[in-house]
Amino acid sequence: MSLRLSTVILPYLRWHEGGRSAWTRAEQLGFHTGYTYDHLSWRTFRDGPWFGAIPTLTAAATATERLRLGTLVTSPNFRHPVNLAKELISLDDISGGRITLGIGAGGTGFDATALGQDPWTPRERADRFAEFVPLLDRLLTEDSVSYEGDFYSAHEARNIPGCVQRPRLPFAVAATGPRGLKLTARHGQAWVTTGDPKLFENGTPEQSVGALRGQIEKLTDACVALGRDVHTVDKVLLTGFTPDRGRPLESLDAFVDFAGRHQELGFTEIVIHWPIPDSDFAADQKVFERIAMEAPAQLR
Repeated sequence: MSLRLSTVILPYLRWHEGGRSAWTRAEQLGFHTGYTYDHLSWRTFRDGPWFGAIPTLTAAATATERLRLGTLVTSPNFRHPVNLAKELISLDDISGGRITLGIGAGGTGFDATALGQDPWTPRERADRFAEFVPLLDRLLTEDSVSYEGDFYSAHEARNIPGCVQRPRLPFAVAATGPRGLKLTARHGQAWVTTGDPKLFENGTPEQSVGALRGQIEKLTDACVALGRDVHTVDKVLLTGFTPDRGRPLESLDAFVDFAGRHQELGFTEIVIHWPIPDSDFAADQKVFERIAMEAPAQLR
């Protein structure tokens, strides 16, 4: 199977001052999917412009025709399944069935306290995620849903006519722990990882490859336990968070080498960040565009 190449466009640009052109250019360059982060604010971008993911993707859907679109990732930190399902069904309709929902358990960043709550512990995040994903699955596939859980509820929540994509839009589940991988195996059409965060500062690329191999083995075990073939789950690597950092975007050859090593592990999609000057995602735009246009042919 050929390796798909996608990009993630951070929502920090005003739509009419570079935002729209990035999405249309991503389509022109042939990327498989254009993702964006679903945060209220994020890291070093907190004190600058930052726009909402769903409105941004809605605008991108009207500005493009073929490019798949998605979040990477949405989390329960400030979302409720009932509201989110309605927005996703609308977005899937507007895009003509081009939406993928990247979804994860969330973290301890600014989103975790923006609504005035204390940050959830890892256990609390996992507990909420384990309830959030199945409920969202139901809301996107059933006309009417009633549910009472420990964290979320729905009372005759209507979602007619449902998604354009059937039975619903695909889930790309970000997970590395056993509970998250079980959710991936049960509900996910794809699995997302950024690698092992413990290796980012002092690890080596070789150690990172080994850690990713271990994650895929655990995903395989989770699928086997549920009687599912792991090959039916797409495997997505969001780059920029492994010890390689930005080196794969330094040249076409460097990227092809990086992507090829991860393709051998079983990854089916590599996601690279749209270059942002003076940030952790700085890269030469010309090199980036050459990678987009030429690398997929070399990775078939």
